[in-house]
Amino acid sequence: MDETTNLIKYETTEHIIRDMQNIIEASRKQAYQAINVLLVQRNWLMGKRIAEEVKHGDNRAEYGAKVISNLAKELTSLYGKGFDRSSLYKFLRFYQCFPGIVDSLSSQSNIKLSWTHYRVLIQVEDSEAREWYAEEAFRETWSVRTLQRNINTQYYYRLLRTQKKDLVKGEMLEKTASLQHDKLEFIKNPVVAEFLGLAPNSDFVESDLEKGIIVNLQKFLLELGKGYAFVARQQHIKTEKEDYYIDLVFYNWLLKCFVLIDLKVGKITHQDVGQMDMYIRMYDEIKRGETDNPTVGILLCTETDEDIARYSILHGNEQLFATKYKLYLPTQEELRAEIENQKTLFYLQQNEKQTPKA
Repeated sequence: MDETTNLIKYETTEHIIRDMQNIIEASRKQAYQAINVLLVQRNWLMGKRIAEEVKHGDNRAEYGAKVISNLAKELTSLYGKGFDRSSLYKFLRFYQCFPGIVDSLSSQSNIKLSWTHYRVLIQVEDSEAREWYAEEAFRETWSVRTLQRNINTQYYYRLLRTQKKDLVKGEMLEKTASLQHDKLEFIKNPVVAEFLGLAPNSDFVESDLEKGIIVNLQKFLLELGKGYAFVARQQHIKTEKEDYYIDLVFYNWLLKCFVLIDLKVGKITHQDVGQMDMYIRMYDEIKRGETDNPTVGILLCTETDEDIARYSILHGNEQLFATKYKLYLPTQEELRAEIENQKTLFYLQQNEKQTPKA
């Protein structure tokens, strides 16, 4: 095999920084493509082998469950995470949904998308819709997040029923534009890390979306490099009548103030805003030092709307917030993107177990 075919392709320009960026991004893309093909092939072949084994049982559903349970125990003990029962069911489902995607006899494949794309696609029960989503995702180069959103919003069925297809497509393109440009998606993807045998994120809470988001928000803020020091997670605040828990507490030594973060399920309500104001007031009274600036709160929600990230400050501190705090606090757009990214990764990892068809 000619080794030059594996060289990273780029053109030298007069801008060395831009050239470096092109080299890095081209190498990531090439690595992603190589790993993805092997990952999809591996999972398809494992699903095929499970399907072949299940055929031997008298009661296929019962025997299949037993086979997968035993395999999960053995493979997990040998290779760690990535081969639990849920994953093995997905491999089987993948083979059943896309039986012709790999020709194991000739080592040829018709792999057009990433494994995380296929993990989303196997959620679709309607085979015609599933094939259409797969073809559109490839043809239109949809990101995983765009694909997930289009499936969730019934994009295929809405196009079938409307006379104004251009209008529906235009709305989709507008609403998914921000989901199409995550160049670091490959690096942050824990599925790829598992495939490579790298250590998984031990802090990731697999049974709870909100806790998973909070864990990653903590890392996100610390990695911003803008003076954040972690103080506490789920910090207990007690009043005379009730107990409260603040999701995340930081101290910013550049701003010289505490930063409180609270994540809510669903949309932010007036009660949530009032509760955050109470947290801020209590922190200012109990924790704030003489040389500290007023505490600031960040109220987040898991639904994507205009209220996904809202800053909360007490009356009288608006000017301080506008002139100084905004320099070191993440923007609403940054917070929105991080939450949506973590939601997508969570849903791809934690989709409910699907029982294979007999």
